[in-house]
Amino acid sequence: MSVIVVATITPQPGKEAEVEAVFAAAIPTVHQEPGCELYALHRREGALVMIERWADADALQTHSKGPAMAEIGAGLANLVAGRPEITVLEPLPQGDPAKGAL
Repeated sequence: MSVIVVATITPQPGKEAEVEAVFAAAIPTVHQEPGCELYALHRREGALVMIERWADADALQTHSKGPAMAEIGAGLANLVAGRPEITVLEPLPQGDPAKGAL
């Protein structure tokens, strides 16, 4: 069963473009990681939101300790206002398979 992650990152004021650039550099590498089904960056006022889907908990665990996450962590060190808010979700598909789950 896939694992869904929603990570909300709050850039320091004026650092939004730099935070986006850190992710832009790392996303192609993450997309190549085993088990990565979705790793998509979104913007809302005052924050960036990463929506992730991993094949299973093992793939997510491997990603969380991998070189791309180390690169992202180092790149964000002085650009964000605190730690990201991370929510891990278990999908509960309902209705139309194409519309009822990420």
